[in-house]
Amino acid sequence: MSLYKKKKRVVVAMSGGVDSSVAAGLLAEDGYEVVGVTMRLFAAKNESFAKLNKSCCSIEDVEDARKVCRQINAKHYFLNFEKEFEQHVINYFVSEYEKGRTPHPCLACNDRLKFDFLLKRSELMDADYLATGHYAQIINSKNEKKLVKAKDISKDQSYVLFNLNQEKMERLLLPVGKYSKDEIREIAKKLNLSVADKPDSQDICFIPSGDYKKFVEPKITKDISGSIINNGKVIGKHSGIHSFTIGQRKGLPIENISNRPVYVTKINSKTNEVTVGHAEELMKKRLFCNKVNWISETPPIQAIKASVRIRYNGADSPAEVVPCGENEAIINFDKPVRAITPGQAVVFYDDYEVIGGGIIEYSLETNPIEEPIFTNTLLR
Repeated sequence: MSLYKKKKRVVVAMSGGVDSSVAAGLLAEDGYEVVGVTMRLFAAKNESFAKLNKSCCSIEDVEDARKVCRQINAKHYFLNFEKEFEQHVINYFVSEYEKGRTPHPCLACNDRLKFDFLLKRSELMDADYLATGHYAQIINSKNEKKLVKAKDISKDQSYVLFNLNQEKMERLLLPVGKYSKDEIREIAKKLNLSVADKPDSQDICFIPSGDYKKFVEPKITKDISGSIINNGKVIGKHSGIHSFTIGQRKGLPIENISNRPVYVTKINSKTNEVTVGHAEELMKKRLFCNKVNWISETPPIQAIKASVRIRYNGADSPAEVVPCGENEAIINFDKPVRAITPGQAVVFYDDYEVIGGGIIEYSLETNPIEEPIFTNTLLR
């Protein structure tokens, strides 16, 4: 019998940034056989422009990831996922804006690219685990895994990981989640990693300019222009509902209708009407969401109390989560929350633990006519 114990192999998703680089470095120090993988998600038309705007997927990023792997004595592979990224992230991104919704591309990228396609590819590479540089933590609790917030709450990314399940978490490592960002920078310096002082990427990775309208418009396949409404009256015209999001104030193509600021309060994709109103009209207490995922994979059989977040950098608000139908829920907030936005994630927390989450379909008014009609309803 051999006394040699084979090292556990881990594929690390490496963007070329400091977080994923430190994740790889920490795992190598812990005795894992690290295999770095950088995914080619899209082709930047202008590499110097991508570099200037701190976008990912540039040649520089690939070289940074490769250099870090050489420093920690790890193999590095460059895998082309452009086709999958276009199908599951870019097409989704455009389609949501075309419907007057506000997408979150990181959700789609995590769900399909990292924790589906890359996880499967890691199995083909005989890896025991997949690791990423996300700021969140996976802990063992009795017979299940739990997803909890990062130590550094200001960098916490648990919101975009609500779609994880038990099977995926069994094979997922999140090494940086127990550190603060400053600590990660210090670890990078101690490991002499070349990216220790590299700036973080900004904005949407495949739109380095930040101008999503310019990116989306050539890809829109139908006329989505229409009217701007206030108090039931047409007060202006717009060139497309993709230009608006709930809560938006700036850039509205209308004359000032009062001495108070006005905001987008509703977008109707059937009529292409954009409704504007005052700040108090953005405050809602209820929403309906679908595509609900429960981390434990066991949906509650009755309403539960939770802290609920409706946007990435938003606050957690006390609420009642009412499961209804298959993968659907109604959220009843204790107090009104601002700008419930269709297309964004709504994530349920029990203190620091992620219970689950879903995708916001729409806010619910107090008028019963606005209530959704469910099939297989568990609770109303």
